[in-house]
Amino acid sequence: MNTDDEPERTFSAMPPAHGRGFASSWWGQAWLRALEETALDGQQLKRGRLLAREGRVGAVSVRPGRVTAVVQDRDGTAYRGDVLLQRLSAREWDRFLDMASERSGHIAALLDREMPTHLVEDAAAAGVHLLPGIGDLEPECGCEAWDHCPHTGALCYQVARLLDQDPFVLLLLRGRSERQLLDELQVRSAARVVRAPRDEGASGASGPPSGIRADEAFAARDILPPLPALPPLPQAPGSPPSLETETGPMADVDPGALELLAADSAVRAFAMLADALADGHALRPPASDLTPDQDAVRLVSATRPDTRTLARVAAASGRQRADLDAAVSAWRFGGAAALAVYDEEWAPGPHELARARAALAGAWEDGDAPRLRPSHNRWTVVGAGTQLRYGRDGRWWPYRKERGRWVPAGPAGEDPAGVLAGVSTAAGGDA
Repeated sequence: MNTDDEPERTFSAMPPAHGRGFASSWWGQAWLRALEETALDGQQLKRGRLLAREGRVGAVSVRPGRVTAVVQDRDGTAYRGDVLLQRLSAREWDRFLDMASERSGHIAALLDREMPTHLVEDAAAAGVHLLPGIGDLEPECGCEAWDHCPHTGALCYQVARLLDQDPFVLLLLRGRSERQLLDELQVRSAARVVRAPRDEGASGASGPPSGIRADEAFAARDILPPLPALPPLPQAPGSPPSLETETGPMADVDPGALELLAADSAVRAFAMLADALADGHALRPPASDLTPDQDAVRLVSATRPDTRTLARVAAASGRQRADLDAAVSAWRFGGAAALAVYDEEWAPGPHELARARAALAGAWEDGDAPRLRPSHNRWTVVGAGTQLRYGRDGRWWPYRKERGRWVPAGPAGEDPAGVLAGVSTAAGGDA
């Protein structure tokens, strides 16, 4: 029984292995080769193979430096057998962990319960011998044999079966459990990530980073800590810092405009994050890129700039101030689609016109329909100062006349009567 705080794994007794070999992996076969080249009496090993094949090896306990099991002779006599394997020193473990952390492919192989030859070869090149060699498997048995007896031989054959399933058994024998190994590899991998930029800066190296193979990066996922939970969406976009300082700006820098752009960046980032966290985000197509004119209108709508900056945006967009104000109102009611309806007068085709007329004819009860005067995609209510505009998407947009200009009056809808009813009738005649 292990009375120390050392890691230990216990494997249940395995069933008989009739008609099959004890090791199919190359590392399991290397274990058996070390046994067979160490034992002085081949007949003892032959008897041990028979005991193992008949399932006479009990539960196997593995801990650093020692593997133990109770083995029954064919006459029913039970003996405790132990096989000892030298642990790796702390310095050897450091070399092995440094080597393994440099190539996540090594880690991936172990996590897949494999021990590729290049891992063992790289470890040997670092002065660390993982697999046992001649004389490394030292026997101890209750039968008091001084060399490998049938009991320790049977135990070794059973361990070969365990190694086939899980090479971490060998690493535990060498002194470290699977959890200890992965934790230490994680620490070393994180330290390398932190150290790499500093080393690159010190060396003055330029050019693209060397990187690692995609399969190695993916394989390392099991030794990395889980990603933290996503932070909640903030209540509102953040406020940019004020640029009003004692130091005056350069001649070609407008602090007010710069603050406006910073505030707009915060608003856009907030909107993008809210959209990304919303249900069904992955199913929605990406938004189309805005034209410079659309983006200028969006910018004013989102940031509400001061008069001076607003005049600059209007001049840059080619709109008069009143035109820009109306365009911003349209944007607030429906984004780019509403702005297109405000800017564009188009002639519906026969099918579109028939659909629009059918919607208008069915929108009001007999005698309740207002008198409408059509012009392309616009139907003006005669004598009321209100207007319906038909969008290319089949929706209706309400407008009203203010100071001789048609301005957006509300969001779009499918029902022209409902859309028009929501407009506060303004004084003034028709267009």
